[in-house]
Formats: sequence, structure tokens, C-alpha cells
Amino acid sequence: MFSGEYPRNCWYVAGRSEDFDQSLKPLRLFGEEIVFYRKADGTAVALEDACPHRKLPLSKGKIEGDRVVCGYHGLTFDGTGTCVAAPTQEGAIPKRARVKSYPIIEKYGFVWIWPGAPEKADIAELIDIPNYDNPGWGKTRRGALDIACNYLWITDNLLDPSHVAWVHLTSFAGGGTDNVPLEITEGEDRVIVWRWIPDRPAAPYYQQFIGFEGHCDRKQHYECRVPSIAINKSIYTPAGTGGDDDALPQTAFVNFSYNFMTPIDADHTLYFWFQHRNALADDEDVSRRMFEGATMAFNEDKDVLEEVHRGMKAPRSPHLNLGLDAGAMRFRKLVETRIAAEAQ
Repeated sequence: MFSGEYPRNCWYVAGRSEDFDQSLKPLRLFGEEIVFYRKADGTAVALEDACPHRKLPLSKGKIEGDRVVCGYHGLTFDGTGTCVAAPTQEGAIPKRARVKSYPIIEKYGFVWIWPGAPEKADIAELIDIPNYDNPGWGKTRRGALDIACNYLWITDNLLDPSHVAWVHLTSFAGGGTDNVPLEITEGEDRVIVWRWIPDRPAAPYYQQFIGFEGHCDRKQHYECRVPSIAINKSIYTPAGTGGDDDALPQTAFVNFSYNFMTPIDADHTLYFWFQHRNALADDEDVSRRMFEGATMAFNEDKDVLEEVHRGMKAPRSPHLNLGLDAGAMRFRKLVETRIAAEAQ
């Protein structure tokens, strides 16, 4: 079902900034073994985790200054992957003694990696997060999960507003999430599945955060961008005041959930997220409760998606799609198109 191929000329999250220091950190990403470390000035580096001599992982070696020393015979590599020392044959560094290096950017509290052609790496291709540095907006901690499923099952889930009615009963569920019709908007690199749900009680997760009483108009905005970035936007306004994203009342509560999926291989995915809200910016207790509630919900997704992956990888009978899968199927087409274009 999954080829193990991924769009490569794009940015993926390798980890949170705090996940990397001046020690060697091996990670398997995109089916490749990669070692990360920070140089003395804090700059993050990512290299192929294999010495070109006998393929001992460089992560089994050590750091000397800003260089990595192989633990077998001391071949030494700088942050560009160039061999700068060969102790067993001084003055005769083998010309082919180099390892692949990966372009890295650090932004939004994450370390981003470009697994494709280095010469095509462009910071302009990195997602823009409006209001990230706006002091009037509040942010949660950055979360991380390792999920034993293909990353496209996660993007399917993040383009499915309806699943909350069954999977997230105590958090994101609410009146209308089970049957109000969905709209789909498609762009060159993204698919958005959305709907406004009028005049219903707020979902349990949001009831404690919105600043008004009574029923709400609620927007569910589920968006996925190639290669695997999902933006879930929730809007709550007093009943009768919603329906127009460009004319929201001042009391509207808006929360973005930014989700970043990075393939480990065809059967495993690293999943990162944080939430960004337009109110209660300095309330650390709100940030904590939002983070804990989202973490609980995402672990509910993890339980479901790992079972889906196992069931779909070895089905005993044919599967079917429902109308609610239309957005996910369109997004998969965008991914397939990007992979095919890169192959050419």
C-alpha cells in the first residue's frame, strides 16, 4: 500500500530544538540513518550516520570540537560531511571519504531538515506561521509522539473533522461533528476540509477557554499541506455571529493546532505539534491545560491509527472509502504528484 517514497525537496521537522545538543543523536528518518549534533556555536548539523570506510555509524564515535570522529579508525568529518583527517594515513585523505550532509533550519522551536537535493533547499519553502512572535497570542509547549503507522494515515486523520465525534468524546467532539456536511477547498499544495456548525454547545475541550456564555457558532478547519503539515483551526463565536472568517466578532476565540509529521519509514512516524491561540496569551495555566488536553486526544488518535495501519497493511477483506475520506484522497494525490515530479 505504501511505497516508502516521500516528497524530499521540502522541509520536515527532525525534532524540537531542545532535543539536540553537543552530543551525537542518531535518528532514522525517511528510511535513512542520520546523526545530529550541535556545533560549539549552537548550529545544528545533520550527517549520514555511516562512515564511508566500513559503515560503522558515526553516532558510535565522538565529537571533537565541531567535528565527528569515527570510532573505528578515526576518520574525521566536519559539518559539511567532508573528511578532514585520516589518522592511519596522514596527508593522504581518500578523495571519496565524505558523507552526505543535510540542509538544516532552526525556527519556531523546531529543527527542520531537507532530505532532498541540497541545492534546492530554500528557506522560503518553510511554512510561515502568522502571529508566532505576536505577544497577544498564546502558545502551548511543543509535543512529540512516535506513532507506529505510516504518516499518511495521520494526514488522513487530520483531514477528517468527523472522527472527533467518536474518538474524542471528552475533548473535541460536540453537536454537529457527526453529520453536518463538509466542504472541500483544494490548492496547488494543500487540501482544506471545513464546515461551520451553527448554534451548538462548545466542545468540552474549548468550553473552559472561550470568553462568552451560551451556544456557539463553531468552525472546523482541517488543512494538510505537502509534504505532511496539518493546520487545524478552531473558531468559536457567540451563536449567530459566525460564518464569515473575515468578519469575526471581537469575542471570537481562535485556536490553531500546528501538526508536523515526519516519516521514519513506511511503518513509523514522528509526530510534533503545538497550539497557538488569539487570547489568554500570558496564562500559563491555560497553556498547560490545552497542552494536556491535546496530548490526551492525540494519544487517542495514536491508539486508533496504529490499529488502522496493522489492519490495512494485512487486510483479510477489501476496504472501502466513505464520503468523509474525499479530502484525504485528494491530499494523497497531491503527494503522489509531488513524488512523481521529483522522480523525473
